[in-house]
Amino acid sequence: MKALTWQGKRDVRVEEVPDPRIEAPTDAIVRITSTALCGSDLHLYEVLGPYLKPGDVLGHEPMGIVEEVGPEVTHLIPGDRVVVPFNIACGSCWMCRRQLYAQCETTQVRAEGKGASLFGYTSLYGSVPGGQAEYLRVPQAHFGPIKVPETGPDERYLYLSDILPTAWQAVKYADVPPGGTLAVFGLGPVGQFCARIGRHLGAERVIGLDLVPERLELARRHGIEVLDVTTVKNVPEALIELVDGRGPDAVIDAVGMEAHGSTTGKFAQAAAGLLPDALAQPMIDKAGVDRLVVLKAALKAVRRGGTVSISGVYGGEVDPLPLMEMFDRGVQVRMGQCHVRRWTDEILPLLAGDDDPLGVEDLRTHRLPLAEAPQAYEMFQKKTDGCIKVVLEP
Repeated sequence: MKALTWQGKRDVRVEEVPDPRIEAPTDAIVRITSTALCGSDLHLYEVLGPYLKPGDVLGHEPMGIVEEVGPEVTHLIPGDRVVVPFNIACGSCWMCRRQLYAQCETTQVRAEGKGASLFGYTSLYGSVPGGQAEYLRVPQAHFGPIKVPETGPDERYLYLSDILPTAWQAVKYADVPPGGTLAVFGLGPVGQFCARIGRHLGAERVIGLDLVPERLELARRHGIEVLDVTTVKNVPEALIELVDGRGPDAVIDAVGMEAHGSTTGKFAQAAAGLLPDALAQPMIDKAGVDRLVVLKAALKAVRRGGTVSISGVYGGEVDPLPLMEMFDRGVQVRMGQCHVRRWTDEILPLLAGDDDPLGVEDLRTHRLPLAEAPQAYEMFQKKTDGCIKVVLEP
């Protein structure tokens, strides 16, 4: 089959790789019909290369048609249309019984001290071949895959794999009070959904912050108040001034480790990337530094007693944070990998109707064949051609 493989920093290629096969009784094989490119994939493209090896298959936002199931997969049959969550969970361990699916004890990568295995996401998370491919082996398929209706475009349901429940969790964690104000830093795909979900779940005012004109315009189209961060000298002060001189009740950081404007963090990440893997891995694991400009702005902008919810991915171990200010202002912080299956039963009914309240069919800017995935990665990273969300078609 054809699959997108990692070959080196900013070097991904579509190659022929062996077809997947059933390896365990709880496996399924899914023929991929759509697979999205995620902002987290760009961390592999740039920063996390030391944890990849040439030939690793990327991608963790897939959906498709079930082709084959193992004997212990009883709720799926060939021909079912499914979305595959990016984290791999068994559904029955101690963590899963508490709906902490991103910490599944059956698939935890204990050798690396990490949580549940992920599709297409480095040796840190199990080196499981990903879904930017023609076919995908799905472990723990007795629990993970989400059956969706047979009709309707893929993009009505595709984002259940990651970014839609990720945004839903971020808003839930933000705990915006009724009639409150939510600010969303970063209007990439997750940030767009955070803003829309914030409105849907009752925030009276939602403010989205970004510096990319196309992202700001897309948010405006969905009734989101926007702030172009290039037009203000001090973002936290501007946001506080916008919201009663007090600041928003909750702030979501939907950006993460590769934020624009963090010179020191960018230099540290680039330096680690120049080292051989054997040296870069312990450096990242023990002394990793993130680009923290957005997170620090979020912590300084939220009102006293407010909540900062982090959905952007961070990987640092020695990140300096303004703890005295956080403590004095009583800021609450919630974060973590999304527990996809915890939220999908709430979200799925919103996708099945005709009204599309979350605007899932108004996010993707580019739909390309899998063969053009290398160009898609470059375009997505550089934010050229108005690129906000790419969907690949094997």
